[in-house]
Amino acid sequence: MSTNEAIARLDAAVSALGAVDVSAWPEEALRERLAELSATLCALDALVAKVAEGVRARGMRIEEPVAA
Repeated sequence: MSTNEAIARLDAAVSALGAVDVSAWPEEALRERLAELSATLCALDALVAKVAEGVRARGMRIEEPVAA
C-alpha cells in the first residue's frame, strides 16, 4: 500500500469514527452491541498504539496539531 493510500485510509477511519454517536443509540441497542463495540474499540486502540510505536521507534514524535 502506498503512503498516500495509507493516509487516505486513516483519514477515512477518522471520519467514520467521528460519525459514531453512541449517545444517540437506544439503550437496548447499546446493551446488545456492547461486547462487539468493546472488542472493536480495544482492537482499534491496539492498532493505533502499534502505528504510534512504529513512528516513535524511528526517533520521531507524535504531536497534536496546533489549532488554527
